[in-house]
Amino acid sequence: MGKMTFSIPKISCHHCVMTIKRELGELEGVLSVEGNPAGKEIVVEWKEPATVDKIKALLSEINYPAA
Repeated sequence: MGKMTFSIPKISCHHCVMTIKRELGELEGVLSVEGNPAGKEIVVEWKEPATVDKIKALLSEINYPAA
């Protein structure tokens, strides 16, 4: 199991965070996603088969790439 904070410069509001939560929540193995629009960060907790690379790839795919 892993937990990591990702810096997402494109986050501008709570809607952005909700979009990221919804999309990452559909990735198999993602357990939780919390976000902070003011800090432009999300915290993701996951287990296999999710990986950091899969999470970063999905973030890029939905136009919220991690810095």
